[in-house]
Amino acid sequence: MAKSLFEQLGGTYRKESDYLIPCLTVPAEEEQPIGTWGQRHLDYLKQYRKVTYTNLLTSGRLNTYLADIDRQAQECFERLIEGMKQAQGITERLKEENALEWTGRLNNIRTCAREIVEEEILYT
Repeated sequence: MAKSLFEQLGGTYRKESDYLIPCLTVPAEEEQPIGTWGQRHLDYLKQYRKVTYTNLLTSGRLNTYLADIDRQAQECFERLIEGMKQAQGITERLKEENALEWTGRLNNIRTCAREIVEEEILYT
């Protein structure tokens, strides 16, 4: 019997009852920690970009991709916060003088920065 294209390319089968089932495995990839930004992007991929998610998963690059997105998003978030703090004049002196105002303004900056990161990095 002639070999199938799958067998010619190095694939193998295992026999289950009367059926030949192809032995398929996902390539192993290096485990990297994925933070909240990466987890949120993963949820987005699963829900709205299923083909991209499947391609990354089956090629063994999903974890690396998510770790990179997480790192980029975290760096962007921190840069945005620092830039906005300087632009609005939020300093440690304000924190000493009026902690409640400092907290409110910093929370506002964090919310704005989070929205920017989500729009520009996570959900594109």
